[in-house]
Amino acid sequence: MKQSLSLNLKQKLLMTPKLQQSINILQLSSYELSELIEKEYMENPALEMDSSSSDELEPVYNFDKAVELMNYLNKDDEKPEPLAADDDYKIKELCQNYQSLEEILLEQLDFSFNNAKEIKIAKYIIGLLDQNGYLRVDLQEIASLVNADIISIEAVLNKIQTFEPIGVAARNLQECLKIQAEKADIYTGLIKVIIDKHLEQVAEGKIKEIAISEGKEPVEVQEAVDIIRCFNPKPGASYGKSNPEYIRPDVVVKDINGKLEVIVNDSGLPRLHINKLCKRGNLLDVASRKYIEQHVNSAIWLIRSIEQRHQTLLNVVNEIVRQQEAVFRKGIAYMKPLSMKTVAENIGVHESTVSRCVANKYMEMPYGIIALKKFFVANINKNDSDDAMIADKVKAVIRDFIEKEDKQKPLSDQQLANLLQEKNMKISRRTVMKYREQMGYPSSTKRKRY
Repeated sequence: MKQSLSLNLKQKLLMTPKLQQSINILQLSSYELSELIEKEYMENPALEMDSSSSDELEPVYNFDKAVELMNYLNKDDEKPEPLAADDDYKIKELCQNYQSLEEILLEQLDFSFNNAKEIKIAKYIIGLLDQNGYLRVDLQEIASLVNADIISIEAVLNKIQTFEPIGVAARNLQECLKIQAEKADIYTGLIKVIIDKHLEQVAEGKIKEIAISEGKEPVEVQEAVDIIRCFNPKPGASYGKSNPEYIRPDVVVKDINGKLEVIVNDSGLPRLHINKLCKRGNLLDVASRKYIEQHVNSAIWLIRSIEQRHQTLLNVVNEIVRQQEAVFRKGIAYMKPLSMKTVAENIGVHESTVSRCVANKYMEMPYGIIALKKFFVANINKNDSDDAMIADKVKAVIRDFIEKEDKQKPLSDQQLANLLQEKNMKISRRTVMKYREQMGYPSSTKRKRY
């Protein structure tokens, strides 16, 4: 077989590192972009950062408030009122200590045990608790690991189970509810029987079956179950969470003299420019000049990418406002179907650009903050009519039906579908069930009251 060389030409699309950076910047939130700018500033000597920003904390008390406070204090006949602004409470909230469950329990341990061996066992048990506060390890195994007898382990565990939060260190749901019922001094009668024997039936909503089994009226069982459901099945789940994240809107829409104005929120972003020293390259040798040029080009591309992000975000949000103007005037209930493809075609970009632009970003509206993605909803109307129908509208109607239903005769999914059809909303029973579950409503069997 004869070998030969041939030359073929073909075109293919390659994403350069600069293009990848530009796409990445487009989909960053303002907070993430601020972190990226900080990182680039530390790595690129050609960048200068102007940190002057209007997003600075103002003092909680100003001079006028101080004078007002002194006037109040000088009045003996009037009780001074607190003058703290709303921001004071926000600051206090930020200073809260978000302790883990283990830290909470170890603090209580110091006041409950004196014996060194018991303290060792208690610390070991606390370290074995899962995120919900349950002890899933067998006591015999713990006894062998800490070289103690089972009686000592049980004694320490019983004392830990008296700690806050009540129900912690239980080995199963039944024991957790029992501890809480005993603490409330109601672990007797029907409540005790239901906790000990019928928790699975409670989960399945089989109130009538429990009543027949115990020779009680369904209404008595219902009342006992309502009390049990007030207990916390996961006593440790609310501990150990990180500090809450506060949303900084990327865009703000304001009604100015009857016209909706879109403002890109760049207040928290530092301004970038090229270092003046880098422009004096004629004073440097060839190697230094090449090094500086590379970093200057990188800095220019970063600045242009940020400006392009700003303009693209402005264009996309302006089109959203134009398409969904009724939402800004009247409320979320007036949301209409809108696709990213429609917005992309109207502003002359690709659909993927719109998708990246709205990712991880929020808008401040006259009555709240909403994710930009919330404005893109599909039309689920199967009718030939022109009435637009979106999932949120259907859910709102279903919620209204369920909230107003006869609790002794709750509406089934098929009945809900029939009621929706009377409102010209042709939704299948399975879709009704999906929406009901998404809103957190149980089935009609479990919603039934006696």
